[in-house]
Amino acid sequence: MSQQIGAREFHAADGVEDWRSLYHLVSAHFRTGSLARGIAFVDEIGLLTGEVEEQYLSVDLRSAGVTVSMGLRDIALARRISAAAKELDIPADPTAVQVVNVTLDALVGADVLPFWRALLGYGQIGDDYLFDPLRRAPGFGLQQMDAARPQRNRMHLDVAVPHDQAEARISAALAAGGRLVSDAHAPMWWVLADAEGNEACVATWVGRA
Repeated sequence: MSQQIGAREFHAADGVEDWRSLYHLVSAHFRTGSLARGIAFVDEIGLLTGEVEEQYLSVDLRSAGVTVSMGLRDIALARRISAAAKELDIPADPTAVQVVNVTLDALVGADVLPFWRALLGYGQIGDDYLFDPLRRAPGFGLQQMDAARPQRNRMHLDVAVPHDQAEARISAALAAGGRLVSDAHAPMWWVLADAEGNEACVATWVGRA
């Protein structure tokens, strides 16, 4: 398997305009409009994907569209998939691309992560992140706390969106009754809260690679 490249290097390449980096993935959503067209597109993807590439590729087929994600930022494969979509006259829609993580604030991650790994039946990346091996459900991550915070919720959602969609997503959340808690780490992430103070982070790849 090829070595992972950074998100900045990936996006600087030609022919990957359909794709967006989200944490450790790059994803693209293609609006097929029907299950039949989606199946035809997935067939094309299968024909142009090799055995090694299949190890880091996932394809989610729905009646209205196909989401393709890669755990490795493979420029060549991204170009081939986009070319196949163009040939079939299937447009990409970056507004439909996102990754949702559930994040737990923890004092000692090593004490709690094994519990969540066993409970969820997930695999592990590093010492603070769990993932669904079948890629059906959100990721589960830990965030280090310096001190206990019994007065504040300790679990929140992380929503990774394309870097060029973050402002629109944040504006929509604020217009829907949310508030900005902090933009100290923007554009890597913004902290938002609902009307009762429950928090969520909107994240992008910018500043991570």
